[in-house]
Amino acid sequence: MKTRRKFLKASALGVTTAFVVPTIVPSSVFGKNAPSNKINIGQIGCGRIARDHDMPGTMQHDVARVIAVSDLDSNRMADGKKKVEDYYNKKTVSSSAVDVKMYGDYKEMLLNKDIDAVVISTPDHWHSQPAMEAALAGKDVYLQKPTSLTIAEGRKLSDIVRKQGTILQVGTQQRSSPQFRVAAELVRNGRIGKIHTVKIGLPGDPSGPEADPMPIPKNLNFDMWLGSTPEVPYTEIGVHPQQGYSRPGWLRIENYGAGMITGWGQHHYDSAAWGMDTEHTGPISVEAVAQFPKSGLWNVHGDFMVKQEYANGITVYTSGGYTNGIRYEGEKGWIFVSRGSYVASASDPVDQANSAKALDASDPAILKSKIQDNEIHLYKSDEQHGNWLDCIKTRKQPISPVEIGHRACSVCLISHIAMKVPGILKWNPETERFIDNDLANSMLSRPQRAPYGTDYVKA
Repeated sequence: MKTRRKFLKASALGVTTAFVVPTIVPSSVFGKNAPSNKINIGQIGCGRIARDHDMPGTMQHDVARVIAVSDLDSNRMADGKKKVEDYYNKKTVSSSAVDVKMYGDYKEMLLNKDIDAVVISTPDHWHSQPAMEAALAGKDVYLQKPTSLTIAEGRKLSDIVRKQGTILQVGTQQRSSPQFRVAAELVRNGRIGKIHTVKIGLPGDPSGPEADPMPIPKNLNFDMWLGSTPEVPYTEIGVHPQQGYSRPGWLRIENYGAGMITGWGQHHYDSAAWGMDTEHTGPISVEAVAQFPKSGLWNVHGDFMVKQEYANGITVYTSGGYTNGIRYEGEKGWIFVSRGSYVASASDPVDQANSAKALDASDPAILKSKIQDNEIHLYKSDEQHGNWLDCIKTRKQPISPVEIGHRACSVCLISHIAMKVPGILKWNPETERFIDNDLANSMLSRPQRAPYGTDYVKA
């Protein structure tokens, strides 16, 4: 008789494991969704985006069952365990529906053969490495964006995932919001004529205060939290709040990311590429100007402007001066699309007043145009996590696969490099190298602090 993993991955790697049910709920509670039919999930990272978005997004689907959590902050890990157990206890009207296992090190979680897949909701500098290691361990992956911290590790991640046959869904959930698909389909089918310009509204981050070193909380494995990044003193505003789950300070520090150009940039560049038909390539040139803080712990970019040119003749401009969203401009009009009032987390820096209209056009008739059967129809998904779970079962590619995620992230990363290197940078999207610019090419990877980092992952 086939094991659950063989059933889920019939044509993939064929990893065989003995099945042990880590729950005391009888099968009759779930009916057709009995424990033996479920996809067992491990949650890596239990912070803000996990609690507000990824955990509820996954658990709402009956086919999924979160059976383990991992975090380097033991308090957050315990909160994550409680959140999952409370959810299932309420759903099953039971006081002991599931006993969620905790792992202080996600690598130990990956050794658990009962876990089929993992959701990675960690800080940006801890995205690519656990995703690679999960793929190598035979787990499917839901990965928060940005896909990588550098071009080099993003390429390595994509290559490993494709070689392993892993179902990896990038958390660019705008693809599962209908207005972004509708806008892309209208553009791809010529409703505004040949597009020549795309304008993307994306804010910067404010500077922050100086911060004196603080004692490391006993509940935080700070050395591992730093991972491959340089060793620095602990400050609470440089990591995450010890009380509550408001927007963490690490988002504003370049050691751990690049600021809003990657934080929200991957969402918008991914969506724009959908409409531009550039999902599997990238720009051929990029130039940028940006303001950076002159003091304080937070050092990511503030106000900025980026210009990218593509081989198909489209020019993309990105700035906080535009309304947050994407505006496609063509010979016959324009289409604007945004999230509207949607937020992934309660502390998202959304300008609701200027982003309320999710879909707009130069002529209302454009939005009423029906896409005919013989025209381009793009991948349709009702919900990002649900699409991932469906693809785990079918082994079809999800709506946001790893290579498309890597390409969107690459646009963010080379734009960030352009903020640091003056002039027009010529980019070769095939070789993923800058042309005749050694300084810019030196920024395609970062030194990594042993023993952490993607350089130490053996494919």
